[in-house]
Amino acid sequence: MGRKPNGASSIYKGGDGYWHGRVTIGAKDNGKPDRRHVQATTQAEVTKKVRALERERDSGTVRKTGPRWTVEKWLTHWVETIAAPSVRENTLVGYRTAVYRHLIPGIGAHRLDRLEPEHLERLYAKMIRGGSAAGTAHQTHRTVKTALNVAVRRGHLSRNVAQLAKAPRIDEQEIEPFTLAEAQRILEVAATKRNGVRFALALALGLRKGEALGLKWRRVDLEKGMLRTPRQLQRHKWQHGCDDPHRCGARLHKTSACSPGCKRHQRVCPPPCPSDCQQHASKCPKRQAGGLREVDVKSRAGRRAVGIPVPLVEALKQHREAQTKERETAAQLWQEGDWVFAQPNGKPIDPRADHDSWKALLTEAGVRDARLHDARHTAATMLLVLGVPTRAVMEVMGWSQMAMTTRYQHLAPQLIEGIAGQVAGLLWKAD
Repeated sequence: MGRKPNGASSIYKGGDGYWHGRVTIGAKDNGKPDRRHVQATTQAEVTKKVRALERERDSGTVRKTGPRWTVEKWLTHWVETIAAPSVRENTLVGYRTAVYRHLIPGIGAHRLDRLEPEHLERLYAKMIRGGSAAGTAHQTHRTVKTALNVAVRRGHLSRNVAQLAKAPRIDEQEIEPFTLAEAQRILEVAATKRNGVRFALALALGLRKGEALGLKWRRVDLEKGMLRTPRQLQRHKWQHGCDDPHRCGARLHKTSACSPGCKRHQRVCPPPCPSDCQQHASKCPKRQAGGLREVDVKSRAGRRAVGIPVPLVEALKQHREAQTKERETAAQLWQEGDWVFAQPNGKPIDPRADHDSWKALLTEAGVRDARLHDARHTAATMLLVLGVPTRAVMEVMGWSQMAMTTRYQHLAPQLIEGIAGQVAGLLWKAD
């Protein structure tokens, strides 16, 4: 029998009584052959391991050499070193919450390459039993899936077990756009309110909350009836600026779970703080990087030019005149920011105050309670009623994917009645 070629796998019985196998995977960083070793008590078992390693090599899914990662070590490295410099701040806040509050305490001790789908499914079930919302568990699932995808691409894992795990089910929230009559009542009441035209923009043009609150006069051309939305206003989480975040927030640490029947929290009671908690930065005397900030819109499609209907152009002109009088009244107290919608002193409007104004507007208009984001669904549905082409709808709404049309556009009663009439005319038409 001739000599095996260089790099061929080998199987042999060693002097220790075990069967050994060696498989050449490739080359190490220093150029030397990367030859992996497996062993077993029988020849059949070691042959099986060798063949499995060869399949991983051929498919490019073999794990890299080096120290074994634990789930905690990898998630910490991923969120702080890989994700932090490349994602938006609010996205990073969500990642860190999922990693440090749920994933590391729940599965952090597992070795990364030994993590199984069942470990994740048990974690999700435990979270829900502990009072976490299904949406929180689902966000945790999306976070770990994203983190493990990077581990697979970098060769630390051969598969992403989060893709095999069953994600928690989230009940679809029923979206009911405002009817034409409801939208008109809202517009009538909004016309009498300070900054009321802000909600008219949401209903007519589908501007997102951050886009409307972040709108500046230099991006609004009332002569041409156009506005641009390259930026948005967001509230960002405060960060500690002190040397000892844990000690700084000590008086705010939650040390025990809420008692049954807790009435302090309107939704789910938050869990106790971890022993090394470094949260509560909003109360830090040297807090930084938080508060209201102007940032780029989320996607390229969000940076768009939108035509303004003539009635809205007139409403915006009146709004600008009213704001000019406010500026004169405030005098030196006015803080110039060029905001289209501002407080009486020129400062931008806080999203929380904007939310309260919306709820009060619905109550005064005698319209059912709804989210402000439902106004965006209404705007998209109105475009469907008007028969605007899908591509044009995507431009107006700032969507980057065609699938968003099915999520945001809903059959209005006018369309449903029209379809029923067409069916009746076809099947029951007179001879």
